[in-house]
Amino acid sequence: MTELEKFQELKQKVLLKYQEQYPYFQGNWKSFSSQDIQNLIGLIEVNCKQTISEKWIYTHLKPETNSKIPRKDMLNILSEFVGFSGWDEFTFDEKIIKKNEVIQSKKSKISKKWFLLLLLIPLVLLIVFLNKKEDSKPNTIQLNNQFTNEKVNSDEVKVYQVKDSVKEELELKEGKVQVSNNGNKKTKLVIQSPFYHSRTVVINQNSNKVAPKIDLKPDDYAMMLKAFMLSDIKDWQTRKEQLNKILSDNLEVIVMLKDDLGAEYFNKSEFSQKLIVPTASLKKMKIVEIKNDATDKIQFIRIKQE
Repeated sequence: MTELEKFQELKQKVLLKYQEQYPYFQGNWKSFSSQDIQNLIGLIEVNCKQTISEKWIYTHLKPETNSKIPRKDMLNILSEFVGFSGWDEFTFDEKIIKKNEVIQSKKSKISKKWFLLLLLIPLVLLIVFLNKKEDSKPNTIQLNNQFTNEKVNSDEVKVYQVKDSVKEELELKEGKVQVSNNGNKKTKLVIQSPFYHSRTVVINQNSNKVAPKIDLKPDDYAMMLKAFMLSDIKDWQTRKEQLNKILSDNLEVIVMLKDDLGAEYFNKSEFSQKLIVPTASLKKMKIVEIKNDATDKIQFIRIKQE
């Protein structure tokens, strides 16, 4: 605010101060009469012990606008009349208000910045938490028979997760396995079964594109052997011929007995005889390991008695 604007403000305050003593006056400087001027001069003499001439009032207070401000000594008198120590305090008060407004504005901007920052921090933490939670969420993978597209039997397949050279067996339920996330590192699954060809699958956890399904290629001879052990005999001569084709002449069969009673050994002829003439105990045997020779015939079988 300029000094002229401050002077106009001071003139308004003088009128308000005058109205405190003469409330019946409700006009402005234009309607300020000669009697009002005399009354004002008297009030200033009483309150400020100073004198202002009638001519000065006509020259500086009566005009609606002023082109320049009066002398400072006269401004001091009017400022004292309205409650200030002088013109400097009157104008300084405005400076303080402006300064306080600037300070409050700066504080408001700073407060907004801090508010936004404080609002942003939990948001960032929430995003980080959700990302970590998503990273820690295990991936579910379905293991299927490559040819039938049916899920594998959970008790016939073992799945191991290898992380940092540490091998950990994973639980397989209904042909599904859950693979824990390993951050940005690669992990691999080692899949082993006496009835399927072994597979090693490398998973890049960082890509978040883990295959939802892994197909396992069945070992035909192993599947045939399992079927022979579980089915009832219909044509023993045909079965004998089929066994001769899938079993190696050097076949070794180890049957691990229940209750840790040891093991039994069978060669090709002995084991074929057990399969040709099946018994109730044969159906309680479970194949846990099969090895093939160079011609892909079954050369070794490990069986657990249940």
